[in-house]
Amino acid sequence: MTATTQVKDGIAVITVDNPPVNSMSLAAREGIVAGVEQALADPSVKAIVLTGKGKSFCAGAEIKEFDTPAAFAEPSLATVIETIEFASKPVVAAINGTTMGGGLELALGCHYRVAIAGAQIALPEVKLGILPGAGGTQRLPRVVGVELALNMIVSGTPMPSEKLAKTALFDRMVEGDVVEGAIAFAREIADRRPLPKVRDIKIDFPLHEAFFSFARNTVNAVAKNYPAPKKCVDAVEAAVTKRFDDGIAFERASFVELVQTPES
Repeated sequence: MTATTQVKDGIAVITVDNPPVNSMSLAAREGIVAGVEQALADPSVKAIVLTGKGKSFCAGAEIKEFDTPAAFAEPSLATVIETIEFASKPVVAAINGTTMGGGLELALGCHYRVAIAGAQIALPEVKLGILPGAGGTQRLPRVVGVELALNMIVSGTPMPSEKLAKTALFDRMVEGDVVEGAIAFAREIADRRPLPKVRDIKIDFPLHEAFFSFARNTVNAVAKNYPAPKKCVDAVEAAVTKRFDDGIAFERASFVELVQTPES
């Protein structure tokens, strides 16, 4: 497995170790799920910290597995996120560096997120002719706001974590060792219930019709015949107008459609 679990005084630390960028290979996905299940079964464990080894939390999908059975094998990234999100003990993401694509979607599935300054945060899927397919278009607007989320998703441009520090994406910014900071934070919140889920955050965006009309006009002028940016707008609009599970279904259908395009 490329994810290991170590218990430190009641806190289970799951570390993804898949060089060079800790991508979400099948082995990494299996390791995370195994680590969460181990921590939930251990009565001495009060909370879980999820991080990546080195200078990357997780940079998304494993490119080597594209078009192979491993890319579609369970646990999928969506299954990993669901395992974390519905865990009965708090899971804290320790953002130690690059957090992109599926890595950001993974962090958004955690109950809490702790980060260091300088970590690069992005959903860059649009640059591959697709859109985020594991909840990114639905969860990111709930923590950073609709307008900022749409800009990040349509452009795919990374943002340094400190520029997102005042949003609900991060619960705490720490200096020094982010894992130790996350462990300390995990101890503080270990007994808090109910566990917060990004999916439960209500989006209040009353002028969404005018906003998305303007966004479509802007994107259409720039994207020309490329379908992905337009689908990104549709998916973020679904986050605003649909129930969470319906928005997830819309995002997934859009992802499958885009994967089959020549542009992708």
